Amino acid sequence: MTSPTDITRDPFRLVVLDMAGTTVADGGLVEQAFSAAAQRLGVRPGSDEHARQLAYVRATMGESKISVFRHLFGDEDRAQRANTAFEEAYGELVDAGRIAPVPGAREAVERLASEGRTVVLTTGFARPTQDAVLAALGWQDLVPLTLCPADAGGRGRPFPDMVLAAFLRTGAVGDVRRTVVAGDTSYDMLSGIRSGAGIVAGVLTGAHDKDRLTRHGATHVLGSVAELPDLIARAEAAGLPPPPPPAASASRASPSPTAETSSSTGSTSPSNPAR
Repeated sequence: MTSPTDITRDPFRLVVLDMAGTTVADGGLVEQAFSAAAQRLGVRPGSDEHARQLAYVRATMGESKISVFRHLFGDEDRAQRANTAFEEAYGELVDAGRIAPVPGAREAVERLASEGRTVVLTTGFARPTQDAVLAALGWQDLVPLTLCPADAGGRGRPFPDMVLAAFLRTGAVGDVRRTVVAGDTSYDMLSGIRSGAGIVAGVLTGAHDKDRLTRHGATHVLGSVAELPDLIARAEAAGLPPPPPPAASASRASPSPTAETSSSTGSTSPSNPAR
């Protein structure tokens, strides 16, 4: 059995990073693609209904997009139509060159890999959209594993499934507490905390601000993912102790994804909603 002393000596060998808003700057394309999808289903831009739905999209940045559309449109047929329209609109924006790496993101990933860490990129998008983003950036071979919700059972964030899938599929660490999770949304923080990751870092290049990231479990908040390699190095040098058991950690945030979703819709919209 691994002792607490052994755990503090083990390096953080698995790093699970969100894409849009964390490693990828998309300039609010999610909102643009959502508006196109909603309009296709008869929701007029500028209407009260559009404003209500957009507020929900902002509050749930990071969640699987099909889950968002199921909530907004109710029945499965309309949700699937909206999701298809969203993916098509987002893909067109990507093809038009509307995305770019967050400054320093690629360099951070390459440094982490050079230090012997396994980096995994995750997203709330469907696989075709994720692949289109990777291709547009020339990142197809940047990391050994990329995951979307369908790769981890379909639930997406705020469930911990993609982080745990990365843990199981890479075998990079023997204890999930030696995993690092980084993202720009409250749902990224919740998924990291619920997985039991030892470092759950929020970044300020995307959807949610420092207060919201902290309230949902961030152990650290960084200006950008470019700062992550140094944070990990400092944590290892300091012998960062393991966090409380996952159940205790999760109690600091919302008790369930459903509760988080309902509470989020009443919150202030972020100033830079990119996911």
